[in-house]
Amino acid sequence: MAILVLAALVLSVDATVLYLAVPALTADLRPSADQILWMGDVYPLALAGLLIGFGALADRVGRRRMLLIGSIGFGLASLLAAFAPTPELLIAARAALGVSGAMIMPSTLSIIRDLFDDPRERTRAIAIWSAGTGGGAALGPIIGGALLQQFWWGAVFLINVPIMLLVVILGRLLLPESKNPSPGRFDLGSTLLSFAMLVPIVWAVKRFVAAGPDFAAFSVLALGILAGWWFVRRQLRSVDPMIDVGLFRSPAFAGTVIANFTAAFALAGLLFFFSQYLQLVRGMPPVVAGAAEVPATVGGLLGIALVGWLLARLGTGRAVAVALVVVALGLALVAVAEQSEHYLWLGLALAVLGFGVGVTQTVTTDAVVTMAPKRKAGAAAALSETSLELGTAFGIAVLGSVVGTCYRAFAPSPPGMSGADRATVLESPARALHLLPSDGDAAEAVRQAFTHAMQLTSLGAAALVLVVALIAWRTIPATREP
Repeated sequence: MAILVLAALVLSVDATVLYLAVPALTADLRPSADQILWMGDVYPLALAGLLIGFGALADRVGRRRMLLIGSIGFGLASLLAAFAPTPELLIAARAALGVSGAMIMPSTLSIIRDLFDDPRERTRAIAIWSAGTGGGAALGPIIGGALLQQFWWGAVFLINVPIMLLVVILGRLLLPESKNPSPGRFDLGSTLLSFAMLVPIVWAVKRFVAAGPDFAAFSVLALGILAGWWFVRRQLRSVDPMIDVGLFRSPAFAGTVIANFTAAFALAGLLFFFSQYLQLVRGMPPVVAGAAEVPATVGGLLGIALVGWLLARLGTGRAVAVALVVVALGLALVAVAEQSEHYLWLGLALAVLGFGVGVTQTVTTDAVVTMAPKRKAGAAAALSETSLELGTAFGIAVLGSVVGTCYRAFAPSPPGMSGADRATVLESPARALHLLPSDGDAAEAVRQAFTHAMQLTSLGAAALVLVVALIAWRTIPATREP
């Protein structure tokens, strides 16, 4: 369990460690606003696109073997990211990290599914695993802030190398091998189709929000939908499908996956820009900004610790619904607290948000993994992780694009500024504050514009989460743990 949690923790760290590095990256590599979004997006996008395929492959070649191969790849990709000289190469390195992560993450969950047959023990084990992933999400800003305080931005990736080396050595010694005893052939076509479905859809959503509905957005969206239709059709006709899409005919299963997706969507979309808000608007140094996000993790760990108690009293469906209402409340409180002069209110709001997300993701992950037969543990774990990573990718793409659009609507237009400088101000708050005098009225107007954009986006996300809470209440049975 320690090895599996460590591997999952590193992946979660890497999902959030970039957030604090964006201002330093912007000053060094000069990426465009779209490139900044892709730096955050491409990692969960590659994870989401390949999790299903690698989860099914792990069931065939061995889950430990897939975990170790992915860990080696993750370490090498981290080296490439640390020393990337251009935005394009950094985006490519982040994509490679996502590919390697797609080998690691379903393997960790499927090995847990194989190790623990007793439902109560399995729920506890998944709760511990969830605590590791949640802890990693919080450690990312803290570790990133501490490293950025002392070193250059590449250090936030370089730290992965010794940790992955430890995972490889100890994993080789301690982890048991497991696989599906009668797996059937590996469906490479379905793996490629799942990727061809997800990547165009996320790109099209980003395009819709950032540039409006145009021919390119509609064309790419149609391509993704076509690939998705073909993928589902292939699964329905397969004797041994990669994903049993028939599970989605169950409202309970579909509602569970949607709830998992939505919790990740809301949290990732907020935190990607929240780290920038703490540094650019509140003037916190990176290490302080990282520590300022800890209440979200503390709340998440408290929620994970109380999962058993909540399931015994509320049942699965009601526990998920109530947790999503708490997520929505946390988002609304963050929106209000962002105008407060005192950090205390922001910290409390983050704790509420983290509590709701921790409960939602633990309960839904356990439910999805438990619904599948043990021989398909890798595919089931991949499906759970796909909804989570896809929610992360869509959260950054959609909410990030909404923040950018709202910021441009509120951004100032100082008199006498050239057209090129005006374009820089509109591109992103980080670029704008790098250009403008930090103590001037224009810089203060940029900070206010960014804050208003964050507030509107948080409230919109809260409304969406409330709708999904109602869906969870109506569709997921209130079965209770003994």
